[in-house]
Amino acid sequence: MIHKVHISLEPKPRSYDVLIGEGALRVAAAQIASLCRRKVLLVVTDETVAGLHLAALETQMATQNVKIRALILPPGEATKSFGQLEKVCDFLLEQEMERGDCLAAFGGGVVGDLAGLASALVKRGTGFIQIPTTLLAQVDSSVGGKTAINTRFGKNMIGAFHQPKLVVADLGFLQTLEARQWRAGYAEIIKMACLSDERFFSWLEQAGPNLLQGSSENLDEAIFRSVQGKAKIVAKDELEHEVRALLNLGHTFGHALEAEAPGQILHGEAVAAGIGAAFSLSVDLGLCPSAARERVLAHLRAMGLPASLGEAPGGPYTPSALVLRMQSDKKNQNGNIHLILCRNIGDAFVTSKVSSSELLHFMEKELV
Repeated sequence: MIHKVHISLEPKPRSYDVLIGEGALRVAAAQIASLCRRKVLLVVTDETVAGLHLAALETQMATQNVKIRALILPPGEATKSFGQLEKVCDFLLEQEMERGDCLAAFGGGVVGDLAGLASALVKRGTGFIQIPTTLLAQVDSSVGGKTAINTRFGKNMIGAFHQPKLVVADLGFLQTLEARQWRAGYAEIIKMACLSDERFFSWLEQAGPNLLQGSSENLDEAIFRSVQGKAKIVAKDELEHEVRALLNLGHTFGHALEAEAPGQILHGEAVAAGIGAAFSLSVDLGLCPSAARERVLAHLRAMGLPASLGEAPGGPYTPSALVLRMQSDKKNQNGNIHLILCRNIGDAFVTSKVSSSELLHFMEKELV
């Protein structure tokens, strides 16, 4: 079964669909071909994905008489850089890409963010498709139009909102994921439940362990419900002026961890630790019942994810260094650290009222 989530945007022609399920690429092939005016699909991918899946993409698009021209990049977070962005832009210009042509981002969040930004920049905006191959990208980064690269000042500091024309989340690609990458992607599913849907979280408490053991049953449902939740938020606040900021639950803490331990912690692991920290800080501030925190931390740990800053890979971390990183987060306003905290599971909110000294005190306790 193929699930479809519609991302509703204004003006209406900018709206698009997310197709989710085993065989989604086959179902979407004709639609992708309709976006390739010259019967050529430009593809940006990485070495790992190319080795595993590029031939399958070529075979599928050949059924539509569409040829693939691919740029293959090194894997890993370091690829989200100015140098690689220039390389992608040069590739698109060398291929004489026109505004009516389409680029496919074929890979995980790194490829999606980088290719999407290049698509936004070349000729002031060209079309692109997201074909995410990791769980994290399928449930989160491929949807909503955020594109970016990293700089020495922090993660995702240079970017643009640039919506894709289509997202194809084929579960078949997930079969080659390493267990650690799978768990990291699952963190974003937990995030969606924690910020807006307690019933979804309760469902995950029951279904999650089976998914961890490799069962594909309910996986499409978990992805569908995550994307559906994100779609509602993006439709209300595409450019993150208000409610979309809730999608950053766990990310302010998480980005600080990633900046302190580049290459040692996966994004989803950092987000998981950040979610745990957000609930723990919420309890410490008297904003959230401790029972909610214990449920969240228990589920994170049951799924093999860090549930606190002290459990995050890449440590030990220094409290003052993490606070310094958080002080330079792109979401901050008027010099105040922008945090997403929780009143309960499914009830997140935005605040800038936690001082740096309060954060430092909390971190010192978390990182014992």
